[in-house]
Amino acid sequence: MSRFYCSTAALFLLGAAMLTAQQPAPTTAATAPNSDTSYIDDTGTVHVTRVVPLPQTVSPEAQRSLARQVPDQGPPESLEERRARTDASSAAGRIAWTKLCPNTIEDTKMAGVPVRVITPEGLPEGNRDKVLMNLHGGSFNADSGSYTETIPIASYTKMKVVAVLYRLAPENPFPASVDDAVSVYKELLKTYKPDHVIIYGTSAGAILTAEVAAKIKQLGLPMPAALGIFSGMGDFARNGDSWSIYSLRGFAGHLDPPAPGPHDPYYLGGTDPRDPVLSPIYSDLHGLPPTLFITSGRDALLSGTVNLHRAYLHAGVDARLVVFDALPHAFWYDPRLPESIEANHLMADFFLEHLPK
Repeated sequence: MSRFYCSTAALFLLGAAMLTAQQPAPTTAATAPNSDTSYIDDTGTVHVTRVVPLPQTVSPEAQRSLARQVPDQGPPESLEERRARTDASSAAGRIAWTKLCPNTIEDTKMAGVPVRVITPEGLPEGNRDKVLMNLHGGSFNADSGSYTETIPIASYTKMKVVAVLYRLAPENPFPASVDDAVSVYKELLKTYKPDHVIIYGTSAGAILTAEVAAKIKQLGLPMPAALGIFSGMGDFARNGDSWSIYSLRGFAGHLDPPAPGPHDPYYLGGTDPRDPVLSPIYSDLHGLPPTLFITSGRDALLSGTVNLHRAYLHAGVDARLVVFDALPHAFWYDPRLPESIEANHLMADFFLEHLPK
């Protein structure tokens, strides 16, 4: 087991023997390592230091974001604190994105499930028979994306987006979120043809998108026109390499070593981590619709995204993968980054390509 300490210029991996019960002090410029080292112990655990210069391959805006200093040590955040912080960030994201992408938003219910309906300004008559269904991110325990994942996509596609406000863990573990999403999908099918519907999401919502697709196939329901899996995964039994390397901020911020056992036990709630709906990488993926995968070079779920993409390819699915250099998890939430605008346009263009004209 190992642990990372990050600064803007360096990544320092220490062995588990150096961990103490007392919270270490944040790394500073004076204590940050300035040389590369690498040692692999008898268990295959890597103890490594890497000095990583600021990449010149990304926009000046992204460079400024990557250079922002975030302490690598700090007190743990309670679930209540996390939800309050996420709600505040989501509200700010709604304001920022709406300045770029005017819209109207209605909070309502479908099939008894709370939803958020985002309608772009200037919705053309020809798009009223099509809908995008969003499953938001937020680690399954908060809502970080029902605004930031929908407002730009609604605007760039000129289509209505229905964000499913599914039940959250740990109060409502798997399969509550899948059940809620499938209920909304069934309700949408009463109004829209299946090839006029697309399901997509980021982070937890990307994972949920893959789970819902597996459940739709299991139930024998008609498939949507396409899927969007943006920084996700399909395997709760095994953590990929990137989960041990990056925090949700890439090299910045606090990072605990991955705990032994399945990924996110609070979401699993006792379900077998190889359950074919919970972890679709173990399911029969043949016959799934065209799918766009997007991730980035410093994404904690980089491994999870590319591993699931590979599984889709092996099943004969029309699966495309875009990996942005150097950027952290779900960077497309940030409207200040040119790469965020580009990523949202890539998503929107893929959706438009797979819906009837």
